[in-house]
Amino acid sequence: MEFKNTMTLLEHIAELRKRILLVAAVFLLSMAAGLFAAPHVLSMLKHHSPAFQVTWNVFSPWDGLRIYMSISIVLSLLPTLPFALHQIWLFVNQGLNGREQKAALRLVPFSALCFLIGVAFAYFVVFPMSLAFTTGINSQMDLVETYGVAQYFGFMFNIIIPLSLAFELPVIVLFLTRIGILSPALLHTMRRYAYVVLVIVAALISPPDLVSHLMVAVPLIGLYEISTWLAGWMHRKREHAEHEEGTEIDTAQQMT
Repeated sequence: MEFKNTMTLLEHIAELRKRILLVAAVFLLSMAAGLFAAPHVLSMLKHHSPAFQVTWNVFSPWDGLRIYMSISIVLSLLPTLPFALHQIWLFVNQGLNGREQKAALRLVPFSALCFLIGVAFAYFVVFPMSLAFTTGINSQMDLVETYGVAQYFGFMFNIIIPLSLAFELPVIVLFLTRIGILSPALLHTMRRYAYVVLVIVAALISPPDLVSHLMVAVPLIGLYEISTWLAGWMHRKREHAEHEEGTEIDTAQQMT
């Protein structure tokens, strides 16, 4: 692997510090925009399923402010996540060749797309299913449902955030495969352990019934298999590129 230039440890630390500060600045600016958009998002959520069926209550003077800030933080993650990945790419690209830099840069918009798909799947599929399950249990026990707004959104975020991050798995695997840390053989070896971890994660964020577990576990396992397939494709592409570079070097040496 060729390096464009050599940096000292202190220069690497200074570069990393600069990237972290840039990400923090984008996060704060995005959060400011999120504070402006939070009331509109809250109103939209309130008047659409499944929230329109629920009466929100506050049990603390801080509940409204807590939810206001929580929604702002979640909104700020939408632009911050791809920007942070781009900054990671800028930090590590010193050790990547030209093809690897271009391939890694293409993953930035792909990561944003995966995150949005994860948010949609979590909010429109898993969250209503979980809420319906808990509501059904409360109804069977003749319990009066009085939802606190903080508890409602806490329940929702505990489902949406882990699933949205889980949908970044293909991006992470592709990137680590492209720079040579992961390989298809390693992913195949780890498959049985990965399945156990994904099933446990699905059990933690879905209602405690078999159908709900399967509705969450199957997409997560599918993501792992997609990641494994993409890793194989990326690995073959990387080997082909390295073979072509080696052939070009040999040809140039023969000509000289």
